[in-house]
Amino acid sequence: MSSFLCQQAGSGVIPLQSRAFSPAPVARLGRGRRTLSVCNVASPPAMTPLPTEPTFRPEDPKGLSEPAPFTLQDIRAAIPEHCWKRDAVRSLSYLLKDVAIVGALAAGAYATNSWFVWPLYWLAQSTMFWALFVVGHDCGHQSFSNKRWLNDLLGNITHSSILVPYHGWRISHRTHHSNHGHVENDESWHPTRKSIYDEMTAFQRAGRLQFPLPLFAYPAYLFMGSPGRSHSHFDPEADLFTKAEGSMIKTSNKFLMGMLAVLAGCTLALGPGMMFKLYAMPYIGFLVWLDTVTYLHHHGSQDKEDKVPWYRGERWNYLQGGLSTLDRDYGIFNKIHHDIGTHVVHHLFSTIPHYHLTDATEATKPVFGKYYREPEPSPGPIPTHLIDPLVRSFNEDHYVEDEGDVVFYKKGF
Repeated sequence: MSSFLCQQAGSGVIPLQSRAFSPAPVARLGRGRRTLSVCNVASPPAMTPLPTEPTFRPEDPKGLSEPAPFTLQDIRAAIPEHCWKRDAVRSLSYLLKDVAIVGALAAGAYATNSWFVWPLYWLAQSTMFWALFVVGHDCGHQSFSNKRWLNDLLGNITHSSILVPYHGWRISHRTHHSNHGHVENDESWHPTRKSIYDEMTAFQRAGRLQFPLPLFAYPAYLFMGSPGRSHSHFDPEADLFTKAEGSMIKTSNKFLMGMLAVLAGCTLALGPGMMFKLYAMPYIGFLVWLDTVTYLHHHGSQDKEDKVPWYRGERWNYLQGGLSTLDRDYGIFNKIHHDIGTHVVHHLFSTIPHYHLTDATEATKPVFGKYYREPEPSPGPIPTHLIDPLVRSFNEDHYVEDEGDVVFYKKGF
């Protein structure tokens, strides 16, 4: 059995596996009447022989679903050493800048209180709420600094300010990264299997699949999960979490209660109408940002002939799943939301700070070769080119088959 290296990713361990890596069996950890599925991604890799002949799939004319001819070690070796360095001072400077802009926007809109200014404020502030989420996202991956206590403290503060349960999100997001591209085990925007799709009500299909409704669905996901996976990110007893993680969920809930108290106090002081304009409208815009960007990370290739593959069984491995993610160019917003669109390298090595992702991506492109889907450049400051893949994917990508080690989305309605 070949040796392998490990690289920290968030609070989990990601194997820098050989080409033949396949996931360890899913373990069931008992917890009263509940069970928790844990993909043991840190176990020694089982040796799975590569197919000797490539399989032609009409959904994949470029053969990007075929096993990659390089390893995670090859990719890591290409990344410059400075890209791995986490600078707490630099990270704090981005956070403080975001907070200052949020405060200035709110103060300016409140002082002006003009029908002309409010729509502009909602667009700008919703973008900054999304930027705050990305800072908390870096805290969850421990890429903000080398201090876990600092990462978790600031992660709780930034995420609770936009009503996101930091630890609940962090743990489910860790599951997403550890199982990216896996039909059954992925957590975020995972594909709906045909058997589940057939049982979904019209309301569920609309909320999950019918554009633009899913772009507002993040609170429902946090409270109820997604079709086929019913769990709450606020419940310390949910099967998303181990018993030891329950106290973390309670901690994040306390931060959220504090934020709700702040919002209640501001509502009493300023009035419901003003708080609706100052906070509720930007929050709704933030939801659209979050759902749009995270959906486009894994759906809607810019090339209409190139379907994004999903894997299961022996064909899934950590590297192949990561290669199915997509980079995007968000124009003027790239730096505002901390290069969250530079996603492929981030998914493979999530402790790289956001301010090094561009350098790391450029350095690894020669290794990726055709397996890197070069993002289409934004036609201008506003990334209008992303409307087509977003709408097209919601119109065509509805379910995947229950069987098959490599599957692609199919249209259901």
